Amino acid sequence: MNSYSRETKPTASADSIVIGEKYRFTVLTDRLIRYEWAFDGKFEDRASTFAINRSFPTPKYRVVEGETDLEIFTEFFHLSYDRGRFTPNGLTVALAGKHTIWGTFWRYGILDTGNLGGTARTLDGVDGRCSLEKGILSKDGVASIDDSTSMLFDGHGFVAPRPSGDRVDGYLFCYGRDYKDAIKTLYNLSGRQPQLPRWALGNWWSRFYPYNDVNYLALMDKFSENKIPLTVAVLDMDWHLVRDDRVPHSGWTGYTWNQELFPDPAGFGKEIHRRNLKVTLNDHPHSGVHHHEAAYEAMAKVLGYDTTHKAPVLFDATNKAFLDAFFDIVHRPLEKDACDFWWIDWQQGPYSRVEGMDPLWLLNHFHFLDNSKIAKDPLIFSRYAGPGSHRYPVGFSGDTVTSWESLEFQPEFTAAASNIGYGWWSHDIGGHFHGYRSDELVTRWVQFGVFSPIMRLHSSNSYWASKEPWNYQREYQDVMVHYMRLRHRLIPYIYSMGIDTSETPLPLVQPMYWSHPSCDEAYTVPNQYYFGSEAFVVPIVKPRDNRTGLAMARAWIPAGRHVDILTGIIYDGDRSIDIYRYLVEYPIFCPEGAILPLDISDTPANGALNPSGLEIIVIVGGNGRFEVVENEFDSGRSLSSGSANGNDRVYSKSIVDWSQSSGKLSATLSEKSSCCFRFIGICQIPSDLKVFVDGSTEVDFSAQEHQYPSVPSITVTLHNLPSRMTKVLIQLGSDPQLEVIDHTPRLRDMMLRYQTDFDQKDVIWDIVGSSRSPINVRIGNLMALGLESPLTGPFLELMLADSRACA
Repeated sequence: MNSYSRETKPTASADSIVIGEKYRFTVLTDRLIRYEWAFDGKFEDRASTFAINRSFPTPKYRVVEGETDLEIFTEFFHLSYDRGRFTPNGLTVALAGKHTIWGTFWRYGILDTGNLGGTARTLDGVDGRCSLEKGILSKDGVASIDDSTSMLFDGHGFVAPRPSGDRVDGYLFCYGRDYKDAIKTLYNLSGRQPQLPRWALGNWWSRFYPYNDVNYLALMDKFSENKIPLTVAVLDMDWHLVRDDRVPHSGWTGYTWNQELFPDPAGFGKEIHRRNLKVTLNDHPHSGVHHHEAAYEAMAKVLGYDTTHKAPVLFDATNKAFLDAFFDIVHRPLEKDACDFWWIDWQQGPYSRVEGMDPLWLLNHFHFLDNSKIAKDPLIFSRYAGPGSHRYPVGFSGDTVTSWESLEFQPEFTAAASNIGYGWWSHDIGGHFHGYRSDELVTRWVQFGVFSPIMRLHSSNSYWASKEPWNYQREYQDVMVHYMRLRHRLIPYIYSMGIDTSETPLPLVQPMYWSHPSCDEAYTVPNQYYFGSEAFVVPIVKPRDNRTGLAMARAWIPAGRHVDILTGIIYDGDRSIDIYRYLVEYPIFCPEGAILPLDISDTPANGALNPSGLEIIVIVGGNGRFEVVENEFDSGRSLSSGSANGNDRVYSKSIVDWSQSSGKLSATLSEKSSCCFRFIGICQIPSDLKVFVDGSTEVDFSAQEHQYPSVPSITVTLHNLPSRMTKVLIQLGSDPQLEVIDHTPRLRDMMLRYQTDFDQKDVIWDIVGSSRSPINVRIGNLMALGLESPLTGPFLELMLADSRACA
């Protein structure tokens, strides 16, 4: 059995502990305290599934003890305790500072009404919203986590239940609205999110369908023929025997290849890897190993099972010997055939033969460690088991109902999960089952998937629901293909955001209030989220209006100018606004100073390898810096082997700096043959543009201007760069600003597309297209028409987007 190999430091410093006969407080930081009560005075120092590191530097605090009470003070909180069994009256904490207009006062056991939510174990069967468990962030400034019943690690490579009896083990996060610092502390206490392999960030194909080796490989080849890149090939349960007469149960559990579908599993695995894809197999382990399985006799022999009556080897994750055999005898041969990592599809709840030991936790923990034997960056695909689950990515959110209501909830669900540190959700993009056929719904879901942590198309075995883009009407097909290519183009950005450097990486997807905790408006847009440090997304989760062809979403734009990089529209910040987009458009906002790197290829290949060139998007108006991080292992030299073992990580960086005052962009590019710098919101090439490569003006480059219907911008493209570290300097001129964009072409195009009567079009255009009247007069006249907001809103959005255009 693998030991619990992650470094743990579960014992806190004695200097941080305040202890009595039946209580113990551990001041972990000046804003995090552990509180324990035990009827027998015996306290727990082993690591739990939630807390694996309690060895924090002792913060500054003081203790005041009276005859019947105890007080603990830090700079940020004041704890008061009556020395008895914890009650709402006897254990309270007051926060220093002004976090709410009423102040913040926590009582043990009282519901935290300001808690901003965490996530849920599954979305199975959910059609719309579901309830969320608690996170560690609260609008009130204080949040608690009850760790009293979680599983423990025994310090000898296995796990143990909690001792019985009346016990309390909790953690109180007193971080006010310093949400990011609270999450960093959570990761220090509970472990960081592991680094994902680069290929995990590409497009995954998944479907609950009885493929065979021939039609599965043909499907992968058809994606390639259509220049739709993939990185992961998922095989749902039909890879093993399911409906065969030899199977004595329902068929969900299985570990023997279906030879009718996959007569040569190892050959299939080689063909998948030859296409630069990874493969994962679905595993429903709950039924154990029955007599028809290829591994049955060997496993029974190791475990000493009597096979006379063909009794099954029952699943028992609490049995160390069982898990040893489960991995070494049952799984290892399958991994050698065709399995780079496992999809652990446990749906049977938290119950096992030992109370308090959750089988899902056990599977996630030991599967993840076991995968590290064959992968440098281990990975599993499994369900959320509770706080601390972020250590075992990637999460499978379950079988979602196909509906607009389900899509509308998923962005909020994904962002809120970051409040418990869980950053790598994978959803059934497009929906799994039930619901209805809507090509527009699936297309919008794909767009959301592209700007999600993991992008995995999925569906049931229904012929009508499969997610191959070419099965949809041409308009929708083209958009889906475009965005799936864009997902792979975004990998340089996504991968760089997730690298485990000396700084604690935060989740890729973050609620808006993390960066704007004092803005009430940031809490009113739970669906809107930051996607890394350089952009935020406003998901479109409702169908478009049939008359205009435009879908509406309510956006809150933080202070400062922001640019929608897929349309080039510039917005003043510090306000809410209704935005309208065509099917091909998806609102991705970047602030002034943002730098966002893409793969330069419009049609990246399978595998998510390091690109040969980069396209760097730059938003002028503020200073910016971005480090594009790459792993040398992802250069393509070893990907087809299917294993990262023996390849140490060697990182290279391409660093881009933008100086607003001087108008200079400097970049150090690591082994790139070409690079394109796209300055969005600048529409004319400066007359004094200068480009240097390694200090020389002898540069093979081209410069181009772009106007509507393209994104208003200029591009500077460098060709035939030397295949080594290259230094680039581009001078645009001092203090360049985002230009005022003339939206007349877009306004005219919108009016042309409106499916309304001609007289109405004339009335609207006489107002909107006129340059004779001031903008405020035109806006007033437009609103005075009394038309429905879907008809006037798209014009008002553009007319009000940038106040400079109104001057």
